[in-house]
Amino acid sequence: MTDATAPITQDVVTIPRKESASAEGRTNVVGLTREAMRLALIEAGTPEKQAKMRVNQIWQWVYFWGVRDFGEMTNLSKDYRALLAEKFTIALPEVVSRHVSADGTRKYLVRIAGGHEVETVYIPEEDRGTLCISSQVGCTLTCSFCHTGTQKLVRNLTAGEIVGQVMLARDDLGEWPEHGVGMGEAGPRLLSNIVLMGMGEPLYNFEAVRDAMKIAMDAEGIALSRRRITLSTSGVVPEIARTAEEIGCMLAVSFHATTDEVRNRLVPINKRWNIAELLDALRAYPKASNSERITFEYVMLKGVNDSDEDARRLVKLIAGIPAKINLIPFNEWPGAPYERSDWSRIEAFSDIVYKAGYASPIRTPRGEDIMAACGQLKSATERERKSRAQIAAESGL
Repeated sequence: MTDATAPITQDVVTIPRKESASAEGRTNVVGLTREAMRLALIEAGTPEKQAKMRVNQIWQWVYFWGVRDFGEMTNLSKDYRALLAEKFTIALPEVVSRHVSADGTRKYLVRIAGGHEVETVYIPEEDRGTLCISSQVGCTLTCSFCHTGTQKLVRNLTAGEIVGQVMLARDDLGEWPEHGVGMGEAGPRLLSNIVLMGMGEPLYNFEAVRDAMKIAMDAEGIALSRRRITLSTSGVVPEIARTAEEIGCMLAVSFHATTDEVRNRLVPINKRWNIAELLDALRAYPKASNSERITFEYVMLKGVNDSDEDARRLVKLIAGIPAKINLIPFNEWPGAPYERSDWSRIEAFSDIVYKAGYASPIRTPRGEDIMAACGQLKSATERERKSRAQIAAESGL
């Protein structure tokens, strides 16, 4: 566990507000699919026969080299660069503040169009660097153990605002390659993995998430493989098969309970698609998406879902599904109606699952001292606070 008394550094970045791209009458190329960019370039005056080539050139400048100024795109003519600057922009969300945990975790407060804010978290490890990104401002799911769930949904993020979180993190990490130096020449990537586990339910914003992840996976740009991207859902059953077909990334499911009675309280979407329906959809996913296995996320709540009986039921429920179970010690937040399971209880639960033949790692809490851990994200400008009693009443506890 992170020592909450350890020193924290905080850099606050104040950025002058600019007019939005729409107010300027220019189209932001960040977040456009290749086809959408091709059509936009043609509409702006690019000859149709040249449009595909121009997309390739612009794509590499923006997503491989990290260039934000059309004037730097030196393999394009000066006249064409001027046309692009007149018609288009390369805009990312604004970093409002940056917190660094004692364990190296970085949390960014990110401002998007309309003045709304979301949080993005970078978690460094020895062999990888994982970026946890948001897909919505707020959330509709009201999972009773999740801090984000106490913030009402404001709106979906655009594809540009989603992939923009990846780009601004690479800015902060200094990870865009130098001209003439290929990716990976300086060693392992600092940002090697993406998890859609931030604010919001990704499958309630499917098209934008799909387009953003297709951009992140594109081999001529950021070039992360689909196995380096994990989408976490609370169980939007109708979109699970679509995720396999149109994205094909790794899948995680916020499971957290072994009976419908308990899951209805913890994850209210279970009232619409219960455990049996969810598991039916998950059984088809690894084969359809060519993914190795499903990750079951299971937050450990003291006296709620952490008994030996729960562990045995979990093993029976997932029988036949290639899977691993991530056990997540509950990350507390102000007003939370739950407590973290005792460490000995978590270990006993893990042992039962492991002996049944499933990997059952216990996730090490990261970034707790800056409220960046799993389930703790919440926009700093969302001021409505619910008391412990209110949250408990709404969850039926």
